[in-house]
Amino acid sequence: MTALEIEREEDSEAIRLRSAPDGRLIAHTANGPVAVRVRQCFPWSEPHRHLSLRDAEEKEILLVEDPASLGSASREALERALAEAGFVLEVSRVVSIEEEVEIRQWEVETRHGPRCFQTHLDDWPRSLPGGGILIRDVAGDLYRLMVTELDKKSRDLLWAFVD
Repeated sequence: MTALEIEREEDSEAIRLRSAPDGRLIAHTANGPVAVRVRQCFPWSEPHRHLSLRDAEEKEILLVEDPASLGSASREALERALAEAGFVLEVSRVVSIEEEVEIRQWEVETRHGPRCFQTHLDDWPRSLPGGGILIRDVAGDLYRLMVTELDKKSRDLLWAFVD
């Protein structure tokens, strides 16, 4: 593909995404450029499809059903943002941890809102340098908790998991 063909392809894109020099993902919309964050939508079995692009107020700017439908520059910017995001959810508060038959039910709050997830009873969180722990749920999603930054109730709920 020649440079002119790439330029024409980019001009005809319905959705244009670019990486800003500071690493943010920028969606070029009819109202102008908007910095967006990538959020995965269900199904979790297809983590690189059905991507919600949201502004700073978490308002969805657009939904990308299939990144393969994007132009090459937009697809590359989106893939870079996906890799950097890593989809590790930062837990800001632990609401509850309940043990049931063979699973542990977690209710937490993250920067992205409330979440409920499950872990197997024999899957214990991994300790991270600096006082954090990393939890992988039954679906393979990761949750990072910085224990020293959590409130007392959260720390009390986590006492069995922390060294």
